[in-house]
Amino acid sequence: MILLLKNLLFTLVVPGTVAVYVPLLIVQNRLPASGPLFAVALALFALGGALYVRCVWDFAAFGRGAPAPIDAPKKLVVRGLYRYTRNPMYVGVLTVILGWAVLFRATALVIYALIVGTCFHLFIVLYEERRLQKEFGGEYDNYRSRVGRWLPRLRRWR
Repeated sequence: MILLLKNLLFTLVVPGTVAVYVPLLIVQNRLPASGPLFAVALALFALGGALYVRCVWDFAAFGRGAPAPIDAPKKLVVRGLYRYTRNPMYVGVLTVILGWAVLFRATALVIYALIVGTCFHLFIVLYEERRLQKEFGGEYDNYRSRVGRWLPRLRRWR
């Protein structure tokens, strides 16, 4: 129960702020799109949200931790979406931001997504990957050699 609360709190504070609160601040007073663009935006929200939720589930159920660096999973999570890319949770957040960009036809949100993506990349390269290497050693090296950081590789790791 406590692990569920930690994951919920982290989700509301960090991804909730980055993927919902800030984008809505950026586009305040703009009218949302309708018709096909509305449908595309909903599809992006659903996809991004599903990616994020599945990753949080794997972190909690398998890794016994949360996405927060202060309560990181105790086991290296290499199942679910993590079999295809090492960072599907970040991909989910960026997908939601792009959903807002489509919904409000806002170039400013595309630029925001690029800035957030750059920050994610720097955090991953400068902190996360180093911490995972230190904590999981050869297991992480093996995983990293088989699974792409952002995009799935042509040959999937089994």
